[in-house]
Amino acid sequence: MATQEPSPPSSMESNKPGFPKTILANKLEDKHLCNCCHNLLRRPFQAQCGHRFCSYCFNMTVRDGPQKCNACIKEDIFEEPTSILKQGCAFPDNAARREVENLSAVCINEGCTWKGNIKEYELSHEEKCEYMIIPCPSCKEQIRFNEQERHNERECPERTLNCKYCKEPFHFKNIKAHDEICPKYPMICEGCAKKKIPREKYVDHIKFCSKFRTPCRFHVVGCDMSVSSCIISSELCSVGAALELQLHSEKTKVAELGRRCTDLEVKVGTFENVVCVLNREVERFTTTMEAGNRQHRLDQDKIEALSNKVRQLERTVGLKDLTVAEMEGRLREMSATTFDGVFVWRISDFTKKRQDAIAGRAPAMFSPAFYTSKYGYKMCLRIYLNGDGTGRGSHLSLFFVVMRGLSDALLKWPFNQKVTLMLLDQSSREHIIDAFRPDITSSSFQRPVSEMNIASGCPLFCPLSKLDAKNSYIRDDIIFIKAIVDLTGL
Repeated sequence: MATQEPSPPSSMESNKPGFPKTILANKLEDKHLCNCCHNLLRRPFQAQCGHRFCSYCFNMTVRDGPQKCNACIKEDIFEEPTSILKQGCAFPDNAARREVENLSAVCINEGCTWKGNIKEYELSHEEKCEYMIIPCPSCKEQIRFNEQERHNERECPERTLNCKYCKEPFHFKNIKAHDEICPKYPMICEGCAKKKIPREKYVDHIKFCSKFRTPCRFHVVGCDMSVSSCIISSELCSVGAALELQLHSEKTKVAELGRRCTDLEVKVGTFENVVCVLNREVERFTTTMEAGNRQHRLDQDKIEALSNKVRQLERTVGLKDLTVAEMEGRLREMSATTFDGVFVWRISDFTKKRQDAIAGRAPAMFSPAFYTSKYGYKMCLRIYLNGDGTGRGSHLSLFFVVMRGLSDALLKWPFNQKVTLMLLDQSSREHIIDAFRPDITSSSFQRPVSEMNIASGCPLFCPLSKLDAKNSYIRDDIIFIKAIVDLTGL
């Protein structure tokens, strides 16, 4: 019988992340938290890996396709395919839902004294709390839910009002601009002092107002008298007669200007001939200049092409330099490689490298690889100059590592050869020696499936105090580490 897929959550179940932690009236427990938003679970779903998520958080996580469970990765229990989150692989956790909904809760809004459980909070209080802070739809200011009506009527700068004169709607911030154009706005006549004249009738009023005075119609030529609008006439302005005389004088000047224009036309004809000659010279110069520009563009194209070739050659040389450096590194590694199970590791600049280990910049170092034979086991050493694990800060830690080799398919597994590790006394008197036989049940000695297995060895190999005192293990800031793999049975 086929397993029925869980039905998708309703819109109410999937449009919000978890409840805020501050809602709890009692102590918070981690099992009640969503592994995505880290708030209290809202409509919890349980994935096949066992972790719980809010319905909304789970759907948002997998909406672009399957995802790795971050909680599994964080807890170091990631395992495919169990830890892959995808649609259809999570189910409503009704037990956890009931447990969360029955938790005691208080309202998180400042000033609200509501108390109950989370289920009551979600159904009847969360979206209806009078102390809830919401943004004003018009001005975006943060206000309390119970202050929304007062804000919209008295405080919002974006609120709409109706003009008390013309009854037209306008934004509160535009009140002054509206007063400047309102056709019903009350005006005061400057002549008769009559009040409450609508702006649209003001012009008609001053036309017939006997007390309203306007500038003389000849004020543009010097008359500074103001006259009543009902008795304006040319007789009140003494400038009228002067205008007639001035007009006759202007006609005389116009005639004189006409004669001068005729003379100028003759001169203009002469200049036009000169300009034609100059235009022909300019055209010849322009043609020559365009040819020079074309040649310049061709030269620029050639330069660009040569520059591209130079850049291409530089990239080719850079790639070859990298290849040479890689080959040199391989040659150095091959020159240090041994094929008889015995390896001596020379570590120079010991003081600097130990300081790097103490500071955490380079806590561990790997030796070059060595082999039990040309087609034998591939191995290397790993050293912690400031110790590792139980030996950190007090001992030099030395470990043996089995690496993945080209001939692993031909070898006997697990690795079971005795290993001897030594810190050489450069006066050949007292070497520090430790040896062990592999634990064949340990993953460290199985056939490698990655580049190298987990290191195994001696975290308490040599006390650092022994190296800090006067000794013959360090000479010229150099130490020697020796590894011997017993080849018996190979």
